[in-house]
Amino acid sequence: MNTRDEGILTLRGNVLGELHPQSSAEEIFQNQTIRPVLKLQNDLFIQSFINYAIKQKGHFFTLSTEKKLQYIDNVIHKDIKFRNALKGMVIAFFTVDEYKEYITNSSNLNKRMMNLLIDRLKDHVQLLVNENSKA
Repeated sequence: MNTRDEGILTLRGNVLGELHPQSSAEEIFQNQTIRPVLKLQNDLFIQSFINYAIKQKGHFFTLSTEKKLQYIDNVIHKDIKFRNALKGMVIAFFTVDEYKEYITNSSNLNKRMMNLLIDRLKDHVQLLVNENSKA
């Protein structure tokens, strides 16, 4: 294993979620790779979303909590450019072997990745405040 891959695995930490003998390959990849990357990159995702919302005229920050949750879901499903940027933040922390595995089933893994990221942002909705408006 090269030093890049070793460094990435060290940064990411351990598997998140349970692995069972009956787990699918996608579920194993999700728990061994995607979840640890999402945890590592969490603060970056939050700041990235805040920046996105500000660039969209800050409408997000005036919404009720319920509407904010819908907004998060809608943005990540419909704004392809933003979604691809988020995907890149995850894929950048794959090892070479993980990337090879990812490209064999990228469509299903992308769905899992984005759904987990949406859940993560929704769980942190209170942190999603306009930094420019803080006094």
